[in-house]
Order: sequence, then structure tokens, then C-alpha cells
Amino acid sequence: MDILIRYATEIFHLFFPERCPACGKALPEGVSFLCPSCQWEIPLTEYCFEHDNPVARKFWGMIPIEEASSMFFFSSHGPYRNLIHRFKYRGQWSICKRMGIWFGKELRESGLYDTVDVVIPVPLHPCRLFHRGYNQSEYLAQGIAESLGKQTETHCLIRKRYNRSQTKTHNRKDRWENVVGIFAVRHPEKLEGKHILLVDDVLTTGSTLTVCAETLLKHVTSCRISIATLAVSSYELSRVEQKNSLM
Repeated sequence: MDILIRYATEIFHLFFPERCPACGKALPEGVSFLCPSCQWEIPLTEYCFEHDNPVARKFWGMIPIEEASSMFFFSSHGPYRNLIHRFKYRGQWSICKRMGIWFGKELRESGLYDTVDVVIPVPLHPCRLFHRGYNQSEYLAQGIAESLGKQTETHCLIRKRYNRSQTKTHNRKDRWENVVGIFAVRHPEKLEGKHILLVDDVLTTGSTLTVCAETLLKHVTSCRISIATLAVSSYELSRVEQKNSLM
């Protein structure tokens, strides 16, 4: 039976080869995720190895955080934007889980995230979760937690009000107003004294993560917050660094 399954799989891949989620090219034999070229060229930030880094500085003056990092840079053009679209809008949630495992290994190697107790993904509203069928940030959090040897928590932080997608909100002011008051905390006692790693897929203005962290800190005063995202906007980081250089 195993031989028949293997042969059937090989025949299927002969006519429908697996493709790299970044560049879209057929994967070479023995490769099951990113093609060697995209894996080699992915613009890793390596910020997880630095306490003081541009992602952490993005939250300065807004929320108290322990650590903050993003795995790789993305821009409005390029293959890694395609990767994000695939896991966010085309049902390829397994990309997030695999990338989360990879990112989690880097976080573990850095030693800066050793005190994390629990990993919490930014939640979706139930209506959007029903429409999409999954929360990509939850799969990312699962991958990170697996590599860190920690647990995920998906019931304490909830999105209580439906809001329009941040990707459809282009004005910076509107993005912040779009997320005010949309999160709530249930069973805060479960998070008392915990170091929470708050996880999202993409970091742009930081409005969603900031409001999430503010909500947690308001209802669980003894908790500590760190932040991890899969990707960060190169443009947004350059704006922050330029602003900080003028201060």
C-alpha cells in the first residue's frame, strides 16, 4: 500500500508539480517548501538577535515591550509579497505554520525570548474567521510556539467588534481609528504574571499590535508583552528610523 501511495504521489507531482509560494516556480525534487533560490535570498532582518532594533523602536513611547522582532522585510513589489498573499488570501495557511517554525527557531537561538510563557496570535473577528476559514496568525503562532516549546492561547484575547480590513485602510490616521476599542480580554486571571509573545503576520503602522498590547496591559496589569511578526514593511521602518534620527 505504501508503494502504491508513493507512486501515485510521484505521478501526481509529475503533472502538477509543487510550486514555490514566493516565486511560483516548480520546486526541484526533494524540496517541499521554498525553492533554494528564494530561501537563500529571503531578506531576513535578524532583528531577533538584537534587543534594540528598528522594530522595537517602532513601539517606543506607545507601549512598554520586552522584545520585538520581524522575520523578514517585504515591499509592495517582489516575490515575498506573493508569499504573504498566498497564506493570507489564497488558503495556503500551511505556509504560516512552516514559516513560524523557522522563525521560532531563530527566536530560540537568540536567547532573548527564553522567558516567554505563552504565545497569543492577533485574533480575527468571528465573521471574518468564518469567511476566510482560518486565522493565518494563529498558524504562525503555532509554529513559533512549537519551536519555542511553549503553548498558544487563543481564547483570552478576542476581537469583539467587526472592523474593515487594515489592508483596505490606506490613510495612517484611519488605520489607527479603525482598531480603537475592537479587542477585549476574557479570563484575565489566566494571563496574570505571564510573559506574552503577541504574534501577527505583517507589521506596517503597528496600530493593530499596539491596541492589542494596550488591551492586554489594561486588563492584565502584571503581564509583560513581546511582539513577533513574520514580515515588516521596509517603507514603514524607514519612516520610523528617519523620524528617530531627527529627534
